[in-house]
Amino acid sequence: MNAETEHESGQFDVAKLGLAIIVMIAGIGGFYIYADQSLLLRVIGLLVMLSIAVVLVYKTTLGQSFWHFAQGSRIELKKIVWPTKKETTQTTLIVMVMVLFVGILLWMFDGLLMWGIGLVTG
Repeated sequence: MNAETEHESGQFDVAKLGLAIIVMIAGIGGFYIYADQSLLLRVIGLLVMLSIAVVLVYKTTLGQSFWHFAQGSRIELKKIVWPTKKETTQTTLIVMVMVLFVGILLWMFDGLLMWGIGLVTG
């Protein structure tokens, strides 16, 4: 019985997603069809149609899983400890010094190899 419910739910989800796409296309189409109307009214109509489409998507299992993922992401973002301005400046300076040091080291190594190859090849 559970498999039947999941199968029917999957069919309804596909229907809801299809209906959401149709509503969204109708909203965008209406925005351009009624170009002679006030921009404010067209934007309000478009936002209403897009809101209806979002609610339809939210009512699907895909929409629910996306919503839970977004909530989990927000919770994880709140746990991040961002570096201070001083730490960022110090880290940037360290990286710049190391890039300069490695660049000079590679330049010297390249010169040494060119000198050695010049001795071998004449």
